[in-house]
Amino acid sequence: MEVEESGRPNKSALKRAAKEVETVAQQAAEQADDLLARTDLSDRIREEILLASGTQGHGSRKRQIKHLAGLLRKSPEDLAKLQAFLAGTSEQHLAEQAQFHQLEQWRDALCDAETAADTLDEIVSRYPEVNRAELEKLGRSAQQRDKKAYREIFRRLRKLVEAQD
Repeated sequence: MEVEESGRPNKSALKRAAKEVETVAQQAAEQADDLLARTDLSDRIREEILLASGTQGHGSRKRQIKHLAGLLRKSPEDLAKLQAFLAGTSEQHLAEQAQFHQLEQWRDALCDAETAADTLDEIVSRYPEVNRAELEKLGRSAQQRDKKAYREIFRRLRKLVEAQD
């Protein structure tokens, strides 16, 4: 935090810190079910997260989030637990996104006559249990503008990757 000459944090730094806690409270309310099942929080914070997640009106939800953020500022251990959970969730989401993009790239490469053979070799080397002949057939169909085959390639690749995980 930025500090003034008097040794206190300056007003802008305090506002940024408060906004960060409010963001954590907002994310906690959005992921309440998963969060409450997987973290050990104080009873008061758990109740407030449930209340905030169930609040419907825009203004009332915003007030409830601010109230939750105020409680979190007073309970640094609960705040730290929430931040750790949310950071882990973000990393998991990024990993899922990367996997999804990889599957899209493989599908697109299988649907391109020039790159299909090399991509198929790469997939078979990573996943030897894959049915090479079926993927080749689907790839050729997709190259002929068969949208069904295009979607089926992605489904099979996703199923293959999920089966290995």
